[in-house]
Amino acid sequence: MSLLTIGLQVLLLLISVLLILLILLHKGRGGGMSDMFGGGVTSSLGSSGVAERNLTRLTVVLGIVWGLIIVSLALLIQVNSGW
Repeated sequence: MSLLTIGLQVLLLLISVLLILLILLHKGRGGGMSDMFGGGVTSSLGSSGVAERNLTRLTVVLGIVWGLIIVSLALLIQVNSGW
């Protein structure tokens, strides 16, 4: 196994854990864990708030990076196996 493959696998693990935490922080229909950090105050004003928008942006970016790492790992494994 190459050093690049191991590095991508470690990065994939870290991003997966971060994605789980970020998704849990998002506010659902009835509130969520984001209410613990002041999300309930902004939702009562009728707007989504800057923190919620930034959380959404970060989640989307990490999701795209996660997908790119999955594809690159699949290509590396395929090339190394001799297909």
